[in-house]
Amino acid sequence: MKKRVTLVFVCLITFNCLTFNSFGQIGGDYTYKFLTLPNSARIAAMGGNFLAISDNDVALTLTNPSLISKEMNNQLALSIVDYYTDINYGFAMYSRTFDKYGSFTGAMQYIDYGKFTYANENGEQNGNFNAGEYALQLGWGRKLDSLFTIGANVKAIYSNFDEYNSFGIAVDVAGTYYNPRTFFTMSLIGRNIGRQITYYDNNNEPLPFELQFGLSKRLQHLPFRYSILITHLEKWDLTYTDPNDNTSVDQLTGEPKKEGDFDKFGDKLMRHIIIGGEFIPTKNFSIRLGYNYQRRQEMKVESKRGTVGFSWGIGFRVSKFNFSYARSAYHLEGSPNFITISTHLSDFYKKSK
Repeated sequence: MKKRVTLVFVCLITFNCLTFNSFGQIGGDYTYKFLTLPNSARIAAMGGNFLAISDNDVALTLTNPSLISKEMNNQLALSIVDYYTDINYGFAMYSRTFDKYGSFTGAMQYIDYGKFTYANENGEQNGNFNAGEYALQLGWGRKLDSLFTIGANVKAIYSNFDEYNSFGIAVDVAGTYYNPRTFFTMSLIGRNIGRQITYYDNNNEPLPFELQFGLSKRLQHLPFRYSILITHLEKWDLTYTDPNDNTSVDQLTGEPKKEGDFDKFGDKLMRHIIIGGEFIPTKNFSIRLGYNYQRRQEMKVESKRGTVGFSWGIGFRVSKFNFSYARSAYHLEGSPNFITISTHLSDFYKKSK
């Protein structure tokens, strides 16, 4: 069985490496970028856009389908993010297990960019229009043995910007190792493997493919879980040159400042790493923290860095509902609010024997 799982992981890495095209930057090279935004409040609080934590939280399966399990049967989750200006996004998902076919999830993911005004080059206005993107997702997960699970998400994607429309399809594939005796979880994920079916114009734009690895460990003698996420395994250099960044130039000579090889290596390495922690004093309450180095480097203002790159949140249970809230500092101008609610619908009724 171990050889079988190892083969799955090797095939996943090989397939992704063969199908990926390398680019100088990752920011504006792809379409459907809303698929990479953190949706779950728990994920956002711990700094990333996925987690490798196996504790039957259905909201985590939106980005890590190998966490889908039969214990999630009849679980419902809703999430909404109050993003910048009048932009908001979120998802609704439901999980169901069938004895013959396995465990599945169904989800609708969306982002609403708000209302825009038609205007010509002279500033003359002529009505309004809306813009948004949507993904209808079906997930499946299976347990290979007592330690290994696999899963996949299939996504049908629709994007609408007034008269410009696009349709695409994508797949996430993942494998997870979880040891319930040591509370250690490890996941490898290939996300957004797919392509556009119809284009905004005549150009076929690539999807935001990413190869990710994550691990988490709950300490046996302390109520604490740490999480380490490694992003963009398919691309080493995530740095870019900001033409408006005056700190990289010597103000006296006008020459670029030289950075040591060790500093360059450390900067490139840390841009892949996200660190998170979860303090769990009781089973019904938790406090979460996260640090995203890449976000801090890309969004900071040198004169006042503040808490950009840091995130925090809480999780608690009231009656039959689990609530999660998070704030993640993207910029000095403000932090988005994340709210996620989940429940087991089976808790509202008792099946007759």
